[in-house]
Amino acid sequence: MLVIISAGSCIAACAMRDHGHAGHVAETAGQDVTYAALSENAAVMTVITEEEAKEGEGEDVSEAEPIEASETERMSLSEAGIHEECIALIEEIIEKDIADGFPSAQLAVMRDGKLVYENSWGKVNSYYPDGTRKEDSPEVTSDTLYDLASITKMFGVNYALQKLVTDGDIDLDDKVSKYLGDRFYEDVIEIPYEKGADSDISVQKEWKASLTLKDLLRHEGGFPADPHYFDPNFDVVTLESSPDSVNVLFAGNGADEETKASTIEQICRTPLLYEPGTKTIYSDVDYMILGVVVEQVTGCDLDTYLKETFCRPMGLTHLTYCPLDHGFSPDDCAATELNGNTRDGAISFDGIRTYTLQGEVHDEKAYDCMGGISGHAGLFGNAVDLARLADLMLTGSYGDTEFFSQDVIDMFTAPKSKSDKKWGLGWWRQGDKQRARYFGSRAGENTFGHQGWTGTLIMIDPEKKIVIAYLTNKINTPLVNSEADPNKFAGSRYTAASLGFVPEILYTGLDKDVDVVKLLEEGKWLE
Repeated sequence: MLVIISAGSCIAACAMRDHGHAGHVAETAGQDVTYAALSENAAVMTVITEEEAKEGEGEDVSEAEPIEASETERMSLSEAGIHEECIALIEEIIEKDIADGFPSAQLAVMRDGKLVYENSWGKVNSYYPDGTRKEDSPEVTSDTLYDLASITKMFGVNYALQKLVTDGDIDLDDKVSKYLGDRFYEDVIEIPYEKGADSDISVQKEWKASLTLKDLLRHEGGFPADPHYFDPNFDVVTLESSPDSVNVLFAGNGADEETKASTIEQICRTPLLYEPGTKTIYSDVDYMILGVVVEQVTGCDLDTYLKETFCRPMGLTHLTYCPLDHGFSPDDCAATELNGNTRDGAISFDGIRTYTLQGEVHDEKAYDCMGGISGHAGLFGNAVDLARLADLMLTGSYGDTEFFSQDVIDMFTAPKSKSDKKWGLGWWRQGDKQRARYFGSRAGENTFGHQGWTGTLIMIDPEKKIVIAYLTNKINTPLVNSEADPNKFAGSRYTAASLGFVPEILYTGLDKDVDVVKLLEEGKWLE
């Protein structure tokens, strides 16, 4: 049976399994049909039978036409006020690091809505699983896709919410339970977190019932940073992996719709670490929930909504979830971890991936729990298309089409409080140089963007009208010592992995004729 979920211009066609979705059964023209249960605010659903589909009746459920690429308007470095010496120094650093073992990088710089610079370095997969250098891998090109990791949060979810708020289709003060139902708080269980607030089950229900979309955008929702719903041996009390533990919030790791449904159930059962609004803890769960909310409101999965709402009208062909399902090959994608998610053998559990990841999202919750499409991770892209998409944040418009009102842009990028200027609504802000590690020390306080754990950066400076997309796959390297630290990859030790070195150097010679190298050597770039 086929189910069409429609919302505005977005139509998602889903092949429903007999037992894959909890739902309702209805009689239509004497035939049984099954449809997924959505909240009362969800999109209108049109249900058709297989027989009707075969006869060509009902909605067209054929795969969308390929997106037609558009030309990118360009300007020279001198026209953009970018010092050639700055670019030469950035190139020199990356090239030297590549020669010394750094995997690869891609860089795109835009100013005033025009592409100023793009380049790429390295190979799509630089090491064998045993950690030895791989010399026969294809070179990275400007078209190579990178696993954007948490940058997904901004373009998979924030962009959708900004558009929905602009159009009046969603209110950020809505309770989460409006979309996930009463189960979001009624199903919560008691877990005596080692480092959590002392709260009984009635308090937990009250906290979760009060939780709003805005709380999640501010990372003030109360969820643990990284609950391992995919790991059957995760200790939910200490929030650490433990081979002897049984994870009572284990959702599975089947990377399918059934596991996604189970994951949402486990999120509903997850108690909060602290009272919402009292702390800021960056949690992937916040955006996993927001992604589900976007899918309910739009009737589309996040991939379809992004492509149909933004990529198609802008002619962006190199932004996608699950690239291997959309015409890209593994060698079209920069590889990430060498031995799956095992951290070179330091981590093991039933269902863990052990092969080199190339074209599959690295993040375990995104892949194992959400099937590759999630609000917190899963998006792949190249630097040029990412920069072009990010450029929307400067004006809200592309051509004659407005995507975001200026009021909505201001709302999402403003400091979340006078005392905490490094956060907007989801967006990371420079504030009082609190993001200098990523945005450099010279970018203005209203500069915003995000980074990704795989080694990616997007930076948007509304004052200078500059967008920087710098993408690496720094985790496509062996670990330094997997037993001592299973998250310390050798790739992180290179300058090219530091992300903030790009804007630091770029801004040193921005809009002025100076001896860039001399200033950097003398430490005068702060003047």
